[in-house]
Amino acid sequence: MERLCGPKLPFWVANQTLHTDSPDLPECFQLSVLSWLPCVYLWLACPPYLFYLQRNNKGYIMMSILNRVKTVFGLVLWIVCWTDLFGTFHELQQGDSKPPIYFVTPLVVGMTMLLALFLIQFERLRGVQSSGILFIFWFLSVLCAIVPFRSKILQAKYQSEISDKLRFTTFYFYFSLIVAELILSCFNEKPPLFSNIDTDPNPCPQSTAGFLSTMTFWWFTSMAIKGYKNPLEAKDLWSLNKRDSSEVVVPKLLREWEVEQAKTHSAVDQSTQAHFSKPTPAGESNHVGGESSPEEVEVLLSKQKDPKKPSFLRSLIKAFGPYFLIGSAFKLLQDLITFVNPQLLKLLISFTKQKGAPTWWGYALAFLMFFAAFLQTLILHQHFQYCFVTGMRLRTSIIGAIYRKSLIITNAAKRTSTVGEIVNLMSVDAQRFMDLTTFLNMLWSAPLQIILALYFLWQNLGPSVLAGVAVMILLIPLNAAIAVRTRAYQVEQMQYKDARIKLMNEILNGIKVLKLYAWESSFKEKVLEIRQKELNVLRKTAYLGALSTMAWTSAPFLVALTTFAVYVTVDKNNILDAEKAFVSLSLFNILRFPLNMLPQVISSIVQASVSLKRIQDFLSHDELDPESVDRTNTATDSSVTVVNGKFTWAKQDPPALHNINLMVPQGSLLAVVGHVGCGKSSLVSALLGEMEKMEGDISIQGSVAYVPQQAWIQNATLRDNILFGKAYNEHKYRCCLDACALTQDLEVLPGGDLTEIGEKGINLSGGQRQRVSLARALYNEADVYLLDDPLSAVDAHVAKHIFDQVIGPEGALQGKTRILVTHGISFLPQVDNIVVMVEGRVSEMGSYQELLKQNGAFAEFLRNYSLEDIIEEDEATEALIDEEENFPDDALSNHTDMVDNEPVVNEAKRQFIRQISIISGDLENPKSRSVRKRLCSERKHAESDSEKKLPKVEKLIQAETAETGRVKSKVFWEYVKAVGPLLSLFICFLYGCQSAASIGANVWLSQWTNDAAQNVTQENVSMRVGVYAALGMAQGVLLLANCLLSKAYSMLRAAELMHLHMLQRLLRAPQGFFESTPTGRVLNRFSKDVDIIDSHIPDNIDIWMRTFWYTVNVLIVCSALTPLFLLVVVPLMVFYWWVQRFYVATSRQLKRLESVSRSPIYSHFSETVTGSSVIRAYCRHDAFVLMSDMKVDENQKSYYPGIVSNRWLGVRIEFIGNCIVLFAALFAVIGKDKLNPGLVGLSVSYALLVTMSLNWMVRMTSDLESNIVAVERVKEYSETKTEAPWEVEDKKPSPDWPSQGNVEFSDYSVRYREGLELVLKNLTLSVKGGEKIGIVGRTGAGKSSMTLCLFRLLEAAGGEITIDGVKISEIGLHDLRSKLTIIPQEPVLFSGSLRMNLDPFERYSDGEVWKALELSHLNKFVSNQPAKLELECSEGGENLSVGQRQLVCLARALLRKTRILILDEATAAIDLETDDLIQSTIRTQFEDCTVFTIAHRLNTIMDYTRVLVLDKGQIAEFDTPTNLLFRRGIFYGMAKDAGLAQ
Repeated sequence: MERLCGPKLPFWVANQTLHTDSPDLPECFQLSVLSWLPCVYLWLACPPYLFYLQRNNKGYIMMSILNRVKTVFGLVLWIVCWTDLFGTFHELQQGDSKPPIYFVTPLVVGMTMLLALFLIQFERLRGVQSSGILFIFWFLSVLCAIVPFRSKILQAKYQSEISDKLRFTTFYFYFSLIVAELILSCFNEKPPLFSNIDTDPNPCPQSTAGFLSTMTFWWFTSMAIKGYKNPLEAKDLWSLNKRDSSEVVVPKLLREWEVEQAKTHSAVDQSTQAHFSKPTPAGESNHVGGESSPEEVEVLLSKQKDPKKPSFLRSLIKAFGPYFLIGSAFKLLQDLITFVNPQLLKLLISFTKQKGAPTWWGYALAFLMFFAAFLQTLILHQHFQYCFVTGMRLRTSIIGAIYRKSLIITNAAKRTSTVGEIVNLMSVDAQRFMDLTTFLNMLWSAPLQIILALYFLWQNLGPSVLAGVAVMILLIPLNAAIAVRTRAYQVEQMQYKDARIKLMNEILNGIKVLKLYAWESSFKEKVLEIRQKELNVLRKTAYLGALSTMAWTSAPFLVALTTFAVYVTVDKNNILDAEKAFVSLSLFNILRFPLNMLPQVISSIVQASVSLKRIQDFLSHDELDPESVDRTNTATDSSVTVVNGKFTWAKQDPPALHNINLMVPQGSLLAVVGHVGCGKSSLVSALLGEMEKMEGDISIQGSVAYVPQQAWIQNATLRDNILFGKAYNEHKYRCCLDACALTQDLEVLPGGDLTEIGEKGINLSGGQRQRVSLARALYNEADVYLLDDPLSAVDAHVAKHIFDQVIGPEGALQGKTRILVTHGISFLPQVDNIVVMVEGRVSEMGSYQELLKQNGAFAEFLRNYSLEDIIEEDEATEALIDEEENFPDDALSNHTDMVDNEPVVNEAKRQFIRQISIISGDLENPKSRSVRKRLCSERKHAESDSEKKLPKVEKLIQAETAETGRVKSKVFWEYVKAVGPLLSLFICFLYGCQSAASIGANVWLSQWTNDAAQNVTQENVSMRVGVYAALGMAQGVLLLANCLLSKAYSMLRAAELMHLHMLQRLLRAPQGFFESTPTGRVLNRFSKDVDIIDSHIPDNIDIWMRTFWYTVNVLIVCSALTPLFLLVVVPLMVFYWWVQRFYVATSRQLKRLESVSRSPIYSHFSETVTGSSVIRAYCRHDAFVLMSDMKVDENQKSYYPGIVSNRWLGVRIEFIGNCIVLFAALFAVIGKDKLNPGLVGLSVSYALLVTMSLNWMVRMTSDLESNIVAVERVKEYSETKTEAPWEVEDKKPSPDWPSQGNVEFSDYSVRYREGLELVLKNLTLSVKGGEKIGIVGRTGAGKSSMTLCLFRLLEAAGGEITIDGVKISEIGLHDLRSKLTIIPQEPVLFSGSLRMNLDPFERYSDGEVWKALELSHLNKFVSNQPAKLELECSEGGENLSVGQRQLVCLARALLRKTRILILDEATAAIDLETDDLIQSTIRTQFEDCTVFTIAHRLNTIMDYTRVLVLDKGQIAEFDTPTNLLFRRGIFYGMAKDAGLAQ
């Protein structure tokens, strides 16, 4: 420096700077270091920044006034600097030579100003609205210029005149200009031209926020205020930043993934030279040589090195790594700054010891502490922001990738991962990645922090530190062991919870059956038994949690204790003074976080690696080969051609179809018939390209429409389901509805064709779903129609109507190529060609007449059915024809039929058809008896008018009320009541005691350190250590007691009671409640809300109490030491309270919005997976991907403000914490004469920690407020209104009632719900015991309602029903229902043993059960099972065929054998044989009982005593069948339709 500044200007003078009351820096220092610092920064920052701008171009910004002013000021600055330089040259000519520094500095500064000028313009061209780089530069310049500013004034004050007028003037010019630049750079430029800000209705202000606003998250404030004023709604949310949206993020990941896959494929190809990724075309491969079989390929591969799988991790890193690294850089800075404050604390304490030190040192230290802490806050939250946004993008991209993949995986792959598993990949595994990104930096940051902390501690205390570290390290395995056990318990608890939810799901799906059989209490016991186990596990978890909390809270204390004890006892000369003690304490507190985090991070990395592997495996599944069906071939005139096709479901399975040759001429109708499981549906799938083609060729000309066997219905309006993405055309649409016989159904649906259909189409009957599916195909005018048994689910005459109107030679599809899989024999004479399938081969093909002549399999098939049967089959519509007669033996063949490739929307879900009240669950009989062909045009006008007049319908399913606004104190009171009010008070008191103990320990420590000053150390050491230890232990013990009392005892009891009340109330709710509440919503209360009450709320309360008391402590300690502090506390607390209210209101609502928008992602997804073949057939793949992306973006839209709200809060709260640090230090400096160093250390080190606890406290308040809502929701269901009592003591009927079985209806009326019309109007009839009554009538005539009335599932609106002289409205429900028996239309089974399904209360002996099975023809089947009666039924009884389930219901009825039997006859679900079995059993076994049968097939009731014909809820005819036929009324008309009367 000597050379630069010359001998006259020294670089550093200690007396002039440090040891004086008015310090000043020497001129040389000012000219060199202070002037160059900002310049060096700018030149270093420039290259990377320019590179970044080069890559990210946002479009240019027009020149604005602001920009011009900045530029002009920059120019003037440059001129000012160089004026200095020329001044120096001028003096040189005058002979007054200056030291070189006067040339160097102006030159450097001038050049830097030019660089800044260039940046201002370059940023404008690149669309940067506010520059952080330049802001920091101007800020540094101003900071560095303040010193010369002051010293030049001081010099002028002491000297008579100013020696260097030129430099004096230029400097003040320079100073005012850089201040102006600093102020200008706080403002924002306008957005670039053509940016999407202009087009976006609600853009995110972040994209236009300035540098300061971005650093402090000020741009979020508008939303916080909006959320505080009134609850946020979805429309208030900002649109997602383009760079975070699916449309940008997902392709990014997919590109990298494809690159990875391509690499692996090429590696594999080189290693094996056998392209086994695609099967070779038929020509090259004859079965022996050609292609080596998969097993051989395996062997070949294992000899070489395993082919490496494409790495999903690598593609993730390539796609999102760079962005994440910016966050890591921030983290590194923050880690380094963390250690500045303990050093400053050390200086501050030593300052208070020195009596003569200048006071400005203290103030400087206080402000430095504040500044360091504030900088740390800003940097930390930037780091979090980057991490969270990375996590968010990861989740978006993973969900997008999985969704896209799930649309194209093969059926074999689908078999290995169920819908539930894939949804788990999306929800759980993607979530794990998201959680991991926030902590991932801890992997390197934690070791770094630990090393630094140990280094400073060693400097402070020497080797004694090792004792403390040893304690920490010993605690790690303890915590790890606890974590492992807890994890095991959690898994166990999840299993119980899953079992409980599964059972609840079955109870809700079969609630009607439970009520009809009066089985509720048996199932309640089962649920409570599981719940008890679950609570036991939770209790164990709570014990462990208490231990770990104690270990974790006492850790810093134990460490301090051992360290200090060792330090003092090792060497007599070691004196523990304030400096050592409190600096060490603050370092230990820094250590605490990384040590606790490391195990967590490692375990979450392990979890994420498992998730990674699962996602990678899923994304590597085989995909359907889009080329397997040739769509381009136009050579032939037939529109569908298959040449020796051989197809299989999965490569390793035996082929399902062999040697298929088909030619379907353009415009012809081909029927495919055959027994169950002969490969009819497989053939259709093969034509769609859903099966693996082993050899042969398929070609299809033109577009395809497909109607699957199990109709696939989306959760959308009925109209959307039919349009399926096509534009709406009124005329065409009406014609489709007419042709598919849907017009009548629309009149019954509450909202016409705009009725919302529930998921899986639950509010449509099976037949309606099938017809909607058909209408969709009809509307999507295609060239080739593949119809997979569309007529099975509908009634006979509807089937006839549809065949005539749509499929048949005269129908709407005439002239199109149609392939119809059917069981309906009556239609076969009208088709052009018939293909007969037998065991996966085509056995015969030809027209109806030709096949009859050939007298082969087809003729046999027809001959099995005499004419009468044909008619019946026509109604049964789903015949299960088997060559052997012994039906039960072979019954399972129906189920193991893997041919049905649609993941079956199983029968169980059909019970889900909670019919909308008006469509009662019976046959689908359009109102008109003979369907007249009406011309579309005639109907059109009438239709559209009526549509406009449709009243606003009441939605069946009421929207779930999302709570808004503040949580009422009432809810907290409910929870306190459940825990016990006195107990709650006692728990609060314990928390207070525990924190008092911790204050005591630290106050004691500060007393101990003061011994050092009075030189009375040695005598007291053991006493000091002893008391310190005792206070610390007391704190630990109190904490343990508290945790056990609150978490393991009282809060669990509260959880138990709440669940119990809800369950009891739910089972007592009337049937109407279940019809208007979706199962999902009720299950949600039982899973999520109960889970929150079980485990989240106790944790929240625990942490909240601890942080609350801790914060109170800090404020008490600081105020006690320096009473001035109270003046500051009040405004700070007001500000704190204010920020917290804003935050809690906004974040709570954001959380709600986020969880509401999350479920549509998964439900849309599971819907897509079930309907993937339909989506592919109609080529709607891209539209669905778009829909899914929109749903994910919609969800991220509420998630993103959620993370930002946490950052916003963090910056503000930590600012309050930093202020507390500042004032604690300032007041310590002011009162340093009165305070001893120990107390200063105590108050400042406490203050340094308060930031953390303030932050946690707000978070926990918010979490607690969002979670306590669960209490409210559970409470809401435990207050639902109940049905009549189960037993009425004083009105109990006699045990043998009803002995005769007489039933009388007198003037009886009923309605479904308040405010709806009457369904039955004034019925009066009486039935003698033992009569057999058939009930018939059209859809909606009230047949089912009548049976429900007998069981009082519907309560009378007027009139009475009397059974054997007892009025049923007066006795208890269980007394009534247990004395009636019903065989319901849809057989419901529960998961459990077969025996439990027959007799849940275990009232009957095994012998009786076997007898019932024998009579219901199930004994052969059951005795062939290894488990016999203990045969496990899966959920919904899916491992039994539908027929067998129906027989199980029959066995139930035979076991109960009551005087009155109600038979709701099954419709299409059942084949003829089962039906005959049931009918004959009923005729023999229930000879002397009163039987009511709701008949769909008239021939079953032709021999009944009397037939009751209902019409619109009234009795139309009631007489013997013969008399009714003779009268030629309604009944005659129906019989004629069924071909039973001439």
